[in-house]
Amino acid sequence: QVQLVESGGGLVQPGDSLRLSCAASGHIPERYAMAWFRQFPGKERDFVASINWSGINTYYATSVKGRFTVSRDNAKNTVYLLMSSLKPEDTAVYYCAARTTWRGSERINEYDYWGQGTQVTVSS
Repeated sequence: QVQLVESGGGLVQPGDSLRLSCAASGHIPERYAMAWFRQFPGKERDFVASINWSGINTYYATSVKGRFTVSRDNAKNTVYLLMSSLKPEDTAVYYCAARTTWRGSERINEYDYWGQGTQVTVSS
């Protein structure tokens, strides 16, 4: 089993930046892709960004492209999501996910492990 723990959420103002972290532990696969999803109240979980094992290939949802940056530090088994120019509509619970293959995906059902989520609230 792989455990994922997110951190870094909180309350920020519109236009601010925030960095989320997701640390993996347990029986970590040799190679694994990571992603961030978010969930609005009463809605399905939506794809935000993914990153492959090497960190070279990243993919973003249209709504966050140019504002969010996903990265990873494999030595620390940690993936990050730097969120800039935050908007009230970015308010959601953010989840990290891992899949036991080197390539990332935007499909929620292709991820094997999930974190517990961290709340991000953007409000003035």
